[in-house]
Amino acid sequence: MRDGFAQVDAGDIDEFELDDLTHHYKRSATELWKFCGSSGGRWQQAASTLSYLREQSDEPE
Repeated sequence: MRDGFAQVDAGDIDEFELDDLTHHYKRSATELWKFCGSSGGRWQQAASTLSYLREQSDEPE
């Protein structure tokens, strides 16, 4: 998000593009919370899954 604000300040993107970026991060955060769940066990499972995917060069975007 900081990069997005810097891009607006530099004139590289406009406010509408920054808004799109904000919504992208909000959706990503929502998906991450769904993936991780709300208990510690699910967080550990999610971290292990992401670690495995990273080792396989198949990390989600």
